[in-house]
Amino acid sequence: MCTVCGCGTSSIEGKPEHSHDHPHDHADGHAHDHDHDHHHDHGHDHHDHAHHHDHDHGHAHDHGHRHDYGAGPAGVHAPGLSQERIVRIERDILSKNNDHARENRVRLEQSGVFALNFVSSPGSGKTQLLVRTISDLKDRFSISVIEGDQQTSNDAERIRATGVPALQINTGKGCHLDAHMVSHALCELTVAPSSLLFIENVGNLVCPAAFDLGEAHKVVVLSVTEGEDKPLKYPEMFAASDLMLLNKSDLLPHLEFDVGRCLANALKVNPDLQTLVVSARTGEGMAAFYAWIEARAARLAARHARAAAAK
Repeated sequence: MCTVCGCGTSSIEGKPEHSHDHPHDHADGHAHDHDHDHHHDHGHDHHDHAHHHDHDHGHAHDHGHRHDYGAGPAGVHAPGLSQERIVRIERDILSKNNDHARENRVRLEQSGVFALNFVSSPGSGKTQLLVRTISDLKDRFSISVIEGDQQTSNDAERIRATGVPALQINTGKGCHLDAHMVSHALCELTVAPSSLLFIENVGNLVCPAAFDLGEAHKVVVLSVTEGEDKPLKYPEMFAASDLMLLNKSDLLPHLEFDVGRCLANALKVNPDLQTLVVSARTGEGMAAFYAWIEARAARLAARHARAAAAK
């Protein structure tokens, strides 16, 4: 996927952490794989498909040929890559990600840590919702947070203000967290056994859907300011999630928003999706969300206790 969505270098609390291997095919028929950290800007002109790349490959070569950029899946442009090769690269990247995700999941479950991956578009109110949730639950649970954003540590600082540990991952040009980033974060962040781990993903309703992080559940946050048709426009995200929180319900009196239609659209995409209407600002509906967390965390704790007793 990273060759498709254009992810760049990430860092954990300002330390460079993540780069991707990118295979390049060239029009003269030769191909090479190399690792680069994406400290360059990619210019995209989507009208004439002209792309300007300034690559520091760590090796020198002369290109006496022009790069032809054809459109790949979903309008994606890749230099000289056939659609078949793009699909193979995507599968390879997702396969590697899933390997890391399985390791994360085993690690978390063996520690009795209940992890939730919060996904949404920017401005849905994810961080405010997490701040409210942490403030209301921190006396009952040990909680830690992994924050994902392209830049700044603003959200991590908001989370830390509640008194719980939070680690910021900055993805740079990247549009999602991946399981390898979370694996590194788990080495840096102190996550207590039998606790809650909240992962706030980069604001994006597309790419995070494809990347398993090792979480127990994806929770998609949609706000009433975004439109009832979002589940139909971005079906992969809602299909991949187990719970949808329809946030900012306190604004409903001021908006033309059909809650019933929105929920019906979400269930059309994913009939098994559970839905709650909430307001992180007023607290409306949040008790039901806390009950959802507590029930599933209790089941994990019971499994963990049985596994420990069997050893």
